[in-house]
Amino acid sequence: MTVRIDLNSDLGEGYGAWKMGDDDAILDIVSSANVACGFHAGDPLTILDTVRAAAGRGVAIGAHVSYPDRVGFGRRPMDVAPAELTADVIYQIGALQGICAAAGTRVSYVKPHGALYNTIARDPGQGAAVIAAIRAIDPSLVLMGLAGAPILAQAEAAGLATVAEAFADRAYTAGGELVSRRDHGAVLHDPDLIAGRMLRLAAEGVIEAADGSALCLRADSLCVHGDSPGAVAIAAGVRDRLRDNGVVIASFTGARP
Repeated sequence: MTVRIDLNSDLGEGYGAWKMGDDDAILDIVSSANVACGFHAGDPLTILDTVRAAAGRGVAIGAHVSYPDRVGFGRRPMDVAPAELTADVIYQIGALQGICAAAGTRVSYVKPHGALYNTIARDPGQGAAVIAAIRAIDPSLVLMGLAGAPILAQAEAAGLATVAEAFADRAYTAGGELVSRRDHGAVLHDPDLIAGRMLRLAAEGVIEAADGSALCLRADSLCVHGDSPGAVAIAAGVRDRLRDNGVVIASFTGARP
């Protein structure tokens, strides 16, 4: 049976005069784009340009929703009341839906960003607030979450479709969590090493944890962070290694790059 997997990246994260990553180059590689919605990064023009570029390449678009934390790039945990968090997520998805409509495309899924992503992976309270937001604005949207984390089962129990995600350029603990960015070695930079890890994950469902143990992980999508140094080379290396070994890269939404 042919192995198919999605390749995604976090994009649209520039702000005004400050450019973050090479979105155009990444969009030539990935099958899905997680587009910032303005709370951690992204201004209206940057978001619109990113959406248009993604639509022109047939790349699926997801709402990359966040805590309201531009200074911390959305990577600082926040204690947000459930009703407020639900409203924040509805607001962000709605903003991106409007931009997508203007660009002749649509939002297909939601991927929380940074601290929000990590928090809801195992916090059922904040997870429920995000799920409620998706169900309120468009229950057909797919929730992308950390492979193996309880949030996926929680979302499915609430009636949402989900996609399990693994990270190409991040190290994992033996328990399946991402190594904290505060720790040495949390972010990986070697394109060849990363490509080999992702091929093994796609083919065998196994990734090497930071302690050297083999971690079994089922993932439907692989992420390369668009703001990482060498992101384009990393994404291209993963794509080429997968394709050279018979893995088909395609969005879980049916869109193709």
